[in-house]
Amino acid sequence: PGGSRNPDVVCEKQLFKSRLSETLVQLACSHRHCAFPLNRNELCIWNAATAQSLRLSGHDYSISALSFGSKINPLLVCSASREHVIVWNLDECTWKVQEGLTPRGTVIGTLLGMVLHVRFSPDDQQVAVCAGNQIYVLSAKNEDILAELDGHLAPVTAAEFCPWEKSMLISVSEDRTFKVWDYSTGKLIYQSGVLTAVPLLSLLIDEENKQIVTGCAEGQLWVFSLISDHNYRCIARINLKKEQERFCNKMWKSGRAIGEGQNASKLCKTNNVKPEGSVETSLPVLVIEHCDFLVCLHNEENMCSTPTSYFLIGSSTGLLIINSANFELEAFLSYKDYSDLSIKFAGSCALTRKTVNGKVFCLITSMFENVTAVLEVDLAALVRTQQSEFLLCGNENSLFVTARCSLLPNSPLCKGLKKNVKEPSSKTLGVKSMVKDQPLVFHNKIKSSGYTAAPRMTMFSPNNNLKKNKASKWKTNYKCKNKEYPLDGYPPVKYKKEISVTCKPTPICCIQYSGDGEMLACGLADKTVLILNSNLTNTCNVFSGHDGAINSVGWSHDKKWLVSASEDRTLRVWSVCGKVPAVILGKEIFHKRVRFAQFYFLDKFILLCCGAEFHLISSHLDTAKDDLKRYKQRSVCKLVQKFPMASTMEITSLSAVNDFYSYIVLTAGSNRALEVFDLNAGCSTAVIPEVHTRSVHQICQNKGSPFSTQQPEAYNLFMTTAAGDGIKLWDLRTLRCVRRFEGHSSHCYPCGIAVSPCGRFIASGSDDKHAYIYEMRSSTFSHKLGGHKESVVDVTFSPSSPQ
Repeated sequence: PGGSRNPDVVCEKQLFKSRLSETLVQLACSHRHCAFPLNRNELCIWNAATAQSLRLSGHDYSISALSFGSKINPLLVCSASREHVIVWNLDECTWKVQEGLTPRGTVIGTLLGMVLHVRFSPDDQQVAVCAGNQIYVLSAKNEDILAELDGHLAPVTAAEFCPWEKSMLISVSEDRTFKVWDYSTGKLIYQSGVLTAVPLLSLLIDEENKQIVTGCAEGQLWVFSLISDHNYRCIARINLKKEQERFCNKMWKSGRAIGEGQNASKLCKTNNVKPEGSVETSLPVLVIEHCDFLVCLHNEENMCSTPTSYFLIGSSTGLLIINSANFELEAFLSYKDYSDLSIKFAGSCALTRKTVNGKVFCLITSMFENVTAVLEVDLAALVRTQQSEFLLCGNENSLFVTARCSLLPNSPLCKGLKKNVKEPSSKTLGVKSMVKDQPLVFHNKIKSSGYTAAPRMTMFSPNNNLKKNKASKWKTNYKCKNKEYPLDGYPPVKYKKEISVTCKPTPICCIQYSGDGEMLACGLADKTVLILNSNLTNTCNVFSGHDGAINSVGWSHDKKWLVSASEDRTLRVWSVCGKVPAVILGKEIFHKRVRFAQFYFLDKFILLCCGAEFHLISSHLDTAKDDLKRYKQRSVCKLVQKFPMASTMEITSLSAVNDFYSYIVLTAGSNRALEVFDLNAGCSTAVIPEVHTRSVHQICQNKGSPFSTQQPEAYNLFMTTAAGDGIKLWDLRTLRCVRRFEGHSSHCYPCGIAVSPCGRFIASGSDDKHAYIYEMRSSTFSHKLGGHKESVVDVTFSPSSPQ
């Protein structure tokens, strides 16, 4: 950023001087034309192709609002003043000027009052005129008032026609509300509450996502859903001031990391943003436009094939580019950064709706001088320049979930695997060549005669028949499950069955399906772990022994073991066919509560969180028992290494893949950061600061399923969620948030999330007693599942069937 660093980002194409000030006027831009008032009552049309301007006269009072039509042939422009609303045909006006005639427009409205905004309908047949507290829908061909909408308590600042709903009009006003109208009948469909303490200034209808976006005079954006059954629910609220401050902090920190601290700090100062302070300038949202363009960064050249959708925000100090998928600031342009620009503070702004090679026209008027400038902004170059400065903090090596190299000799994983391998004893080496003195009978096991032995205790008598029956039943069920998960089907939204797991009300803390989809493990607050069959018709096993509520449960890859962590600072590993734990790691090992325990590296290890570090534990699980020492367990778990997370008090979430070999472990901490560990190298490899506004309480990876096949790149996607901040979808290769999901309520409880085996749907709990299902390519929910009587704190997909 800055005129000296990249002057090709913005170029001043034309500058017009007027005798009088033209601030606080609705300007207009089309694909090739820019319209603005000149000398108050003269309409000036600048042609970008010929760089020539056309001046039209027809108003006696100052022009206050301008708008281009939706169609190119013929291209219409509407101008409004206190006494007239006029529609001009630019093709006819250009022809008359060339013939030496005086062009005239069609007057469609007279003496409507002070007009602040005009807008054509999608078919250019009607024009919405916002005059005072009222909205007039006029015919674009003659002077005829089709509808008069009265309901706002203050001047209406913007109005838009809905492209896909006929006769629907949406308006915003200085009374700080938006209203939805049926202008064919003149009825009010919906009225919002008061959104803010300052007037709403701008409005955009996003046809692609079926949303409305409105902005106010203090840099706040609201996004509402226009899907029929969503009841105009608020999807996102964006504080542009905080987003700009956060973005500037990233630039400053990355600049310090890669040796460009002076340039980054200069960027903060020129925008009145301190790296650790607050935004001092006001950010009135003058205009909002939707545009798509392609941006390829240095480390994702092979990944960018489709244009990205953005919201382009015009304010008094510059332009802000918001990613419409994740609602995050991608780049911003400050007029003061470029010394060649004539205008540093804008009073009015207009933007073209479509980009050409990533470029748009920006029409601005000066707040303090009588000038109007036409700027050409290369949005793709702007995003590419600013994102490249702090992306991965200079790390160009992309990360992948799947293991792409062999284990390093000094890897902690390699060390842990070596400990599990039993080396041959020196006593048994060369038995054939060495002859030792030994008794005549040297069998390994000698049956006791029983004369001197104590009577056999019944507590040491295993019930072998019960174990064999359960094991054979388990294998039979697993073999019968050989169908594939439907990749193109619908999400599970039909109610099937409900079961009460306890006699008295007991919270269920966590749930998880086994890898074959046959069993469902439930961790309860009453210190027990239940195993149910997938149809919820039978309780297969109950594990008790913990002294606190269960934090997490995790299945092994072979579906024979279950690991559980509890508030009692212990970890237990259970055999599915047994009753007692095979391994108990107790309080003498963990100084704090154990959280997020799971199997890792195809059951070779166990991962768990304890305080500000996570433990890598090698596990050797065996249910067999020695005949002479049947009380002694053969299962062994040993600590391989502890990995501390930087600058945090506690790890709040952990995730790793166990279904295939992966070196990546993701952790999130109470410092709101997310850290990526490469256990092959045995170190942290990347940190994402300020992932959410609050601490992340769950990381959910797209782990797939044994019954489905996805593209290898899909496994690099993972999700994070935090209370009150929705769900974010991340790409591990770029460590960038690619989409944000809003709509469920998670303000009171940490609600869990899950991704379907096909990778197309995301499920989320909610504290409004519903579960929500999102499509991966949509930012708002597609289904809302009811039936619960309390908050839904966890969800899980069956790996074998849509359930």
